[in-house]
Amino acid sequence: VQLQASGGGLVQAGDSLRLSCAASGRTFSNNGMAWFRQAPGKERDVVSAINWRGGGTYYADSVKGRFTISRDNAKNTVYLQMNSLKPEDTAIYYCAAARFSGTYIRLQDYNYWGQGTQVTVSS
Repeated sequence: VQLQASGGGLVQAGDSLRLSCAASGRTFSNNGMAWFRQAPGKERDVVSAINWRGGGTYYADSVKGRFTISRDNAKNTVYLQMNSLKPEDTAIYYCAAARFSGTYIRLQDYNYWGQGTQVTVSS
C-alpha cells in the first residue's frame, strides 16, 4: 500500500500549486483523506481533510479561501489546489488516509501516510 504525493515545488508568493496524492495497492474510496504539513522545527498539522464521498471537508483557518481539497475515487487520488501561496505555506506536505470514512483532523486518525512533497514559497 502506497500513497504517492507529488506536485510540490518552488514558487513565488501569490502563485498556485496543485498537489496530488495517488494511492496504490488498495482502494481508499471508502476512507477519509487529508493533507498535513510540517515546517522545519514545527509539528505536523492538518491543512485540509475530506470524507469518503467528498461532501465533507475541513480547512485550517490559515488556508481557508485559498486551498481546495478534492478527490477522484475512480482514480484513487486526492488533490490539494493551493492558490495565493504565502511564504508561511512553506513546508513538507503529506497526504494521509484515515481508518474510517469521515473527515478527521487528528494525526492519530490516519494510518497510511505518503512520503511528502516539498512546497517552498519565496517572498
